[in-house]
Amino acid sequence: MMERRLILSLFMLVGFQSAANAQVLTAQYDNSRTSANLHETILKPSNVNSRDFGKLFSRTVDGDVYAQPLYMPAVAIPGKGTRDVVFAATAHDSVYAFDVNGTRDAPLWKTTFIDPRRGITTLSEGDASCPFITPEVGITPTPVIDARSKTMYVLARTKEHGAFVQKLHALDITNGKERAGSPVVISATVPGSGVGAVNGSVSFDPLIENPRAALLLVGGKVYITWASSCDVGPYHGWMMAYDVRTLRQRAVLNTSPDGAKAGIWQSHAGPAADEEGNIYVATGNGDFNAAKANGRNFADSLLKLRLEGPNLVVRDYFTPFNERILDSKDQDLGSQGPVLLPVQMGAHPHLLVIAGKEGKLYMLDRDKLGKFHEGSDTDVVQTVNVKGAYGAAAYWNGHIFFTDRSYVTHDFALQGGHLLLKGVTAKMPFLAATPTVSADGTKDAILWVVSTKEWNEAHMDRPAVLHAYDANDISHELYNSEQNSKRDRADMTVRFSIPTVADGHVFIGARGRLDVYGLLNKSTPPEK
Repeated sequence: MMERRLILSLFMLVGFQSAANAQVLTAQYDNSRTSANLHETILKPSNVNSRDFGKLFSRTVDGDVYAQPLYMPAVAIPGKGTRDVVFAATAHDSVYAFDVNGTRDAPLWKTTFIDPRRGITTLSEGDASCPFITPEVGITPTPVIDARSKTMYVLARTKEHGAFVQKLHALDITNGKERAGSPVVISATVPGSGVGAVNGSVSFDPLIENPRAALLLVGGKVYITWASSCDVGPYHGWMMAYDVRTLRQRAVLNTSPDGAKAGIWQSHAGPAADEEGNIYVATGNGDFNAAKANGRNFADSLLKLRLEGPNLVVRDYFTPFNERILDSKDQDLGSQGPVLLPVQMGAHPHLLVIAGKEGKLYMLDRDKLGKFHEGSDTDVVQTVNVKGAYGAAAYWNGHIFFTDRSYVTHDFALQGGHLLLKGVTAKMPFLAATPTVSADGTKDAILWVVSTKEWNEAHMDRPAVLHAYDANDISHELYNSEQNSKRDRADMTVRFSIPTVADGHVFIGARGRLDVYGLLNKSTPPEK
């Protein structure tokens, strides 16, 4: 009971603002990145089946939707009344607001950050020298919404008169207009001798640095991270903090200032934050020397950061003992983002879980991450052998749900501070990343997973597959969108798609579309 009260209070602080209606303001529902909506009272294991549940409609957008859809009920839209709104951001540098209960394909509002007539466009995959995001690169990371000020923070990439630019935008969610002082151009320079250094300084490169991890809002600051496109260099890992009111840059961290790489990408999962304001991110392949005196390169590491004055400080970290092997084999830890667990009984009350490409699911003590030890991971609470993974795990009611490259999702029960395998799903047709749980507190829980595609299939078009499982027995598949494919087939998929479940709807971003699923006894809006 104490555990439930703790996690509910944390959700209220960082992910949800209303007990009556779920507000999905950030990737994975909350800043702990649990990927669990505990306020879903409409969708239940008893009604999510191919008879009662299915695809309601799709909405047309102007680009691919990599960002997780966000949702806010009861938004007062000028001239249009109060609406329940889902927000979708596209790789064509547009943000849409759709009426969830509306009957028209047209959005409530649309904001675009390009103007081809004035020489402002998205980037092409050729500009980025990377085929993973195709055919254009605009908005890829999930935005974040401040419910109090009704402001959405969005990071967009543009090509302006031949120059490459990244900007942080602050939009009024009621009309899509820029707030005062918005946008601001992203730029940064830090002391360092790493790749690309000039006169003892390393500068942010808006063409090379690719943002994929979701934005984080905590403590009045918006945090943004960067990695690379297809490991095209020279690049570094970056994190920057911006003030939510003024959009002034407050802090900058480079994770490889005296080396290279160590990007923060996490397959679209977001940086996590605890109730004390500590921030957790995972880095990918690159140079590591943090265990040496004055070492500042943190490749293949889980970092615990804190904003102290004008600096983002590494307060603690964990690096696997075989980091050199991980780097040499492209098995970066940072292919997943961390998930913070609610307070546990026992010797390790503050835990997190994370896995990377190597095939180890780590459970770490946030109070003592363990740093780096040659030869063994001496301070790890537990290691579970799995297949390599992308995205992040999900947590609900003492269970960790984890999808890996064996095309299945695992259910690990958290008992006595350790993970015990309880069950697995049947093999899915394609690769999946971050699962999602919807539940009414501790009851009526459903596990949702979207099958997408592998890294070498970026140019291949195939429909996503939405799967729903009984979260108390994930061997029981309640529904998938191919059971009645004529009615329910999803649109063409993008990689690492994270489904959003809120107020009886399931939202999935796709190629040029936003798919909406729900109970079929509601009237289905006609398409235009």
